[in-house]
Amino acid sequence: MDAIIINESINIANVILFGIIAIVLLTLSAMASGSEVAFFSLTRSDIDELESRSDIAAKRVLELLSNRDRLLATILVANNMVNICLVIVVTQLVGEIFIFSGVWEFVFNTVVITFLLLLFGEIMPKVFSQTNPVKMCALLSLPLKLIRWLVYPLAFILMRTSSRVSRLATRNAEISIEELADAVDLTETGSEEEQKMLSGIVAFGQTEVVEIMHSRVDITGLEYDASYDEVRKVIVETGYSRIPVYGDDLDDVRGVLYVKDLLPYIGESSDFEWQKLLRKPYFVHEHMMIDDLLKKFQKKKIHIAIVVDEYGATQGLISLEDILEEVVGEITDESDDDEELLYEKIGERTYIFDAKIHIGEFVRAIGYDEDAFADVEGHAETLAGLMMELKRDLPRRGDELQSHGVKFFIATMEGRRVDKIKVEVDG
Repeated sequence: MDAIIINESINIANVILFGIIAIVLLTLSAMASGSEVAFFSLTRSDIDELESRSDIAAKRVLELLSNRDRLLATILVANNMVNICLVIVVTQLVGEIFIFSGVWEFVFNTVVITFLLLLFGEIMPKVFSQTNPVKMCALLSLPLKLIRWLVYPLAFILMRTSSRVSRLATRNAEISIEELADAVDLTETGSEEEQKMLSGIVAFGQTEVVEIMHSRVDITGLEYDASYDEVRKVIVETGYSRIPVYGDDLDDVRGVLYVKDLLPYIGESSDFEWQKLLRKPYFVHEHMMIDDLLKKFQKKKIHIAIVVDEYGATQGLISLEDILEEVVGEITDESDDDEELLYEKIGERTYIFDAKIHIGEFVRAIGYDEDAFADVEGHAETLAGLMMELKRDLPRRGDELQSHGVKFFIATMEGRRVDKIKVEVDG
């Protein structure tokens, strides 16, 4: 008994119709498969070549490449739709020509049709496109633009769905800052400086402005009514390139004086109206994250900001250099003095600290964990503030305090402000 026999009652018209449709669909399948490889295998030099050309085909290719997600979605939707239709049409065509018995129809449709579809609709066009990507892109750009318009609704759904799935996958793959910090601690790098830089990068997005700003008491400012001689004297003595200018007090910052703006007027007399050169101050909240502030600095093209609290009172000042130092470490130049170092090691486990040093920098200097004093520091940000939290009163010269294996001695004061603190760490 024959498994496959010729159908004696062939409908020639149907065979011709299905044959033509199958050839058209197979051609479209080859075009879709070839375009996927051609467009997404273009090298940088291929794109440069297309950009240097002035013909319409090259412009169409660049336009399609301008939205790669939509291009890929268009190709995938078109290719799958064509392949599904092609299988249905070829199955009908074979059914018009042959009569099968048993499982031979399934075998013929599965093996033969799949082989032909893979050979002529997938493999051959992809191989050719791989060897001639620029030529194939130019050849297929026009039909692809038409197909992109025809399948846009389905392509749009595919893009939105894949985008949502991608976001979910990314969210599930996220790791915590603590896990990332642990990974950095376990990483072996070439030097201690590299390790500090990696740690700075990890902590960068979790650091607030208040943690690295220069406090209010350390701000060098100019009175709005100061004479030009006084302004020049302050500039020479401090070496600062940008100086806040205030009215009644530092809560009334009226502008920032850029020293470079004074250069054309360096020889003017004492009554020169330097106030007209002031630039508008930029105010930021003390709890703003420094990575957000860095973006603001980049966008506004400024280097300095006045830090204020929730009541608008000036708390300090922060510069672009302060932010960068959180990653790359201390940046010094010819205007920085050696005495600006905020601590000095005078013994194996003994230090003299400037009271204004930030608690985070203090614990790093003595080799403690970042949160070593978290249970006693309260709202303190500096070592002087930590002293007040420990004593629960105003500190005085000669006070001795102890906490977490560390002895604190208030060495010097300036008026009511703590200046230097001697620290002994238990061995």
